[in-house]
Amino acid sequence: MTLSIKPDEDPTFTLTTGPVDAYPQVLRGLGKPVMYDYDPAFQGFYERVTQKLRSALRTPHMPVILQGEPVLALEAGAASLIAADDVVLNLVSGVYGAGFGFWAKRYCRELLEIRVPYNEVIDPASVAAMLKSRPDIRIIAVCHHDTPSGTINPVAEIGRMAAAHGACLLVDAVSSWAGMDIGPENCHADLFVTGPNKCLGCPPALSLVGVSPRAWQKMKANPAAPRDSILSILDWEEAWRRDRPFPFTPSVAEINGLDAALDLYLGEGPEKVWERHALTAAACRAGVQAMGLALWPVSERFASPTTTAVRIPAGLDDAAIRATVRARYGVMFSSGRGETQGKLLRIGHMGPTARPLYAVVAISALGGAIRSLGAVVDVAAGMAAALATIDAGTAGPSGVTGASA
Repeated sequence: MTLSIKPDEDPTFTLTTGPVDAYPQVLRGLGKPVMYDYDPAFQGFYERVTQKLRSALRTPHMPVILQGEPVLALEAGAASLIAADDVVLNLVSGVYGAGFGFWAKRYCRELLEIRVPYNEVIDPASVAAMLKSRPDIRIIAVCHHDTPSGTINPVAEIGRMAAAHGACLLVDAVSSWAGMDIGPENCHADLFVTGPNKCLGCPPALSLVGVSPRAWQKMKANPAAPRDSILSILDWEEAWRRDRPFPFTPSVAEINGLDAALDLYLGEGPEKVWERHALTAAACRAGVQAMGLALWPVSERFASPTTTAVRIPAGLDDAAIRATVRARYGVMFSSGRGETQGKLLRIGHMGPTARPLYAVVAISALGGAIRSLGAVVDVAAGMAAALATIDAGTAGPSGVTGASA
């Protein structure tokens, strides 16, 4: 008898790049009683959660929690930070890097871009050359982990250049923060946008934003920065304080879930969390290649510790592969996005599924599905390579340091 998971049945394993399967402790947190937002108990709780988030972000500055998934903070960042006379340099190595340009050009005087193929990353030398030729650049935007490509940009080096140039740096770290060594301080970010719905193991509902003093100053000096708006960052500057009002009703249940996720992250220890993300990804990459498949990034040096992007073999259809993986084995993978749609599939290693054993699950399901579709792959070799990497306990070429990768 062949077991089969129907399309309307829940998968056994959700190994996607987000939304991810939430931690059980987070789900219990979401189920706590919902307090009135102006109850003194909740106001004090909100302040403590924000302070806990500051510790997790490893920044001396109080962060902002916006009440919507991280696309809200990215658009709000463009609207708030970019003034009408600004020249913006947008660094594009993937779908989400390109997407930020759509928002940036609404607000800036001139939008400049450095673009590379979506299986490569930004060369810091090209950024240095652009800054030298255009000293009027005032804002640099970069996506640290462009998830549809599974690649990691060298944001620490780019951030040092931005700081030396006097430009504000906006970093999209939505799918990298809490899964590798990246934070506002070690990449010199002025706006550091992330969320709890990836490596922190929460459902998608909140934006977490690290804001530097320079960013606050620039947003306050921008007459077009949103106020009294869902896109306002400025309205939330002091909302963390128990004696200050909220601009509008916060997502009480999601704050409960965030609190549980932060306790897990800080309790396990960030370094240990990064290590298991890196080891899971390394095992998965080893298995993919040992089977005879190819990674999407042109170099494993900048392959992500939170996503393994696998090139679709010639003659096969990505939707057919993913459907077969789900139906036969109950495993859900992610497709590409935009320009990478149909060219790759993505295996997520985020939060609860950043456990090395899940790499073995992914390799066996992927290999079995591809083999059933008529392609030649060595599933046994793939599983053996994944297990050998786990046994060796080494993260491989991409290491665990997202900020300097």
